[in-house]
Amino acid sequence: MALRRLFLLTALSTISSQVQCYTFPELSEKQHISFRKNMDISREGISASTSIRWGRGDFPRQVDYPFQNTSLPWDARVDDLVSRLSLQEIMVQMARGGAGEYTTPAPAIPRLGIPPYVWNSNCHRGDQGAWGNATAFPQSIGIAATFSSKALFDVATVASIETRGKHNDFVKAGSFATHTGASCFSPVINVVRDPRWGRIQETYGEDPYMSGEHAANFLKGLHGDNERFVRVTGGCLHVDVYSGPENIPSPRESFDAKVTDEDMHMTYLPGFKRCVEAGTYSFMCSYNSINGVPACVNKKTMTDILRTAWKFKGYVVSDQGAIEFVISKHKYLHTHVDVAAAAVNAGCNLELSNNEPFNVFMSIVEAVEQGKLTESLVRQRVKPLFYTRMRLGQFDPPQTNPYSDLDSSVVNNPEHKEKALEVATKSFVLLKNENNSLPLDPSKFKNVALIGPMADNYGQMFGNLPPKQSRSFAKTPLQGLKEIFPNLQYKPVCHEQTKCTELRKEKVQQLTKSKDLIIAALGTGPVVESEYHDRAHLELPGLQKELLLEIIKYKGNARLIVLLFNAGPLNVTFADDDTNVAAILECFFPGQSTGDAIVNVLTNKDGKNSPAGRLPNTWPLTLSQLPQMVNYSMKGRTYRYMSGPALYSFGYGLSYTNFHYEAMSLDPKVKAGQDISVDLSISNTGSVDSDEVIQCYLSWNNKSLPVPIRQLGYFERVHIQAGQQIQHSLTIKAQRTAYWKDDSWVISKGTMDLSCGGQQPHQRKSAPSNIVHAEFEITDSLTYSDDL
Repeated sequence: MALRRLFLLTALSTISSQVQCYTFPELSEKQHISFRKNMDISREGISASTSIRWGRGDFPRQVDYPFQNTSLPWDARVDDLVSRLSLQEIMVQMARGGAGEYTTPAPAIPRLGIPPYVWNSNCHRGDQGAWGNATAFPQSIGIAATFSSKALFDVATVASIETRGKHNDFVKAGSFATHTGASCFSPVINVVRDPRWGRIQETYGEDPYMSGEHAANFLKGLHGDNERFVRVTGGCLHVDVYSGPENIPSPRESFDAKVTDEDMHMTYLPGFKRCVEAGTYSFMCSYNSINGVPACVNKKTMTDILRTAWKFKGYVVSDQGAIEFVISKHKYLHTHVDVAAAAVNAGCNLELSNNEPFNVFMSIVEAVEQGKLTESLVRQRVKPLFYTRMRLGQFDPPQTNPYSDLDSSVVNNPEHKEKALEVATKSFVLLKNENNSLPLDPSKFKNVALIGPMADNYGQMFGNLPPKQSRSFAKTPLQGLKEIFPNLQYKPVCHEQTKCTELRKEKVQQLTKSKDLIIAALGTGPVVESEYHDRAHLELPGLQKELLLEIIKYKGNARLIVLLFNAGPLNVTFADDDTNVAAILECFFPGQSTGDAIVNVLTNKDGKNSPAGRLPNTWPLTLSQLPQMVNYSMKGRTYRYMSGPALYSFGYGLSYTNFHYEAMSLDPKVKAGQDISVDLSISNTGSVDSDEVIQCYLSWNNKSLPVPIRQLGYFERVHIQAGQQIQHSLTIKAQRTAYWKDDSWVISKGTMDLSCGGQQPHQRKSAPSNIVHAEFEITDSLTYSDDL
């Protein structure tokens, strides 16, 4: 309630700055007149929003326009609404994607009873950016590591409940600041093709099929289960061919990704296609160019593929500033009018600018006047925006919408806290467990030390773009471990935390002396890898490797456990090979439940927390295995195309128990285009109850085909009790047997191999489970478009 009262007290503060008068020396007199006219439209809408409550009790009781008639189809209502807007009003709606005081919100249109709306919200793993608390789940790469459809659904459900609850309170308070809307620009599903990319943490890893499945489950959780209304709308980022560089060796805002048609369709596009199938409301176009054409003016991507081939009906929003960068960075076009025309013609519906008062889309009317755009197309482009707002319930009586009852009181409630802990615990990947050193029995360790820059690093354990919250909701590794080791010793030993530019060796020696257990907390954090920041190499930052070597040198007989907090792979080959390191646990960026999740997994708390996370991206053995960052060919990249050995393979992860696969059965002959039904028997042959991640991989026996070495065909996380055998039935979709050639998908006659187990076949380092194989024959060939 305190949060809601503060909303009411500050309702007008976020919008008053938009009604001032501006002059810009770089604009022509005609542009000044147009700008002042459009600011008048914005001012009228914003002023109305402060004097008219757009809350639950103020929806017009009388149906004045067909777009308010709830008995009409959605399309009819949208058509009627848009027909009543002037071209000037449409332009302002399309120009106000929201990023700061000048470009948010899309203003109200009081004469039609249309309220303001804020577009840009983020909820990749919680409500991000909006003022006030929010449950902070692990960063996306950690959620992906769960290999669990339920985990993705649960995170999105909690994030959307809190986002919608806070949004409702913001609206009731008349506050329309950035990030207060109910349209989530989430999830990010760009494929991780290079482990140095700074933005890996926001993604679901390197496999396009898994990224798409994760996105589909995430969207389902965001949208809710009401047949008429959506809780919040989801949108998949970033269309397309965007996965670095951020800044090394060139800036993303001007980078041109050269990509073959084969790689485009086999790797970069499939996840986005799955988003369309899952009902995404939007896409975001990326900063870079694709084969010479900036993404936000790229007709091939936004119209030919999204709308024509895939039948996408939603809207495309630009990444923040991306449309301006068409002029200033790419130098592809040179005037606002030309870029506005190019973007709208190509398929962009909404501009998210860098808080530019006269951003590019404010030239839409002038582009129409010059004949570079048609008014009919502009009217078509604004329709998905109002369709989205209708499905959120903005033009229906609030009492008919179950999501209108949500408010900020739902934030971080006990159920949501428990979900955050559950997902964080499920996300951890056990990389090494020498002589079954884990799980720990805390009663057997009296002298314990915690060492390293991530030990008590609140600011870095959330990852990039974290949900805002009070520290009272979160536990660092130090806070969690002190609950089971009350006499735990800890002192900072690194200067500049994870950068570790200086190492206090004397403190390391003091902390390691006479210990029976040492836990080293190492990693990167967003200060080292994040949006805008690539890594030049895969080494532990600064002097962290030297820190670990110092611990090994002075630890005596202490058991040494290494905790890693990072997104992209790290070169820890030396620690993996050294028997002095008893265990390595990859934690990613676990969010608010970091401390408790670490305790759960290290001790297998209550016998229910055996680690079962799996790596969603390959950890290379050496840096020399990697092509140059700017090379967008998939050759040599990811497990699908990399022929050399990996330190840790995609899908790798250990457990506190062992699993055995047997009795795989499937039809040995299938027709092209036919799904493949498979039955498996899986046993937990150890003494610990645990989750297992079933992974099935396909490979083509005809090596002359333009196909990956192998690719994931199915995955699912299941729970198997100690000594239990389960029967598991699964379906591999026919699309997984197809490849792209000559502008079409092709399924070729011939034999393929199917491998199912808890890991990839032919790994350098194996998990404690076997793999079963079967060969099947595709009896004919098939060529098809994107509609199979």
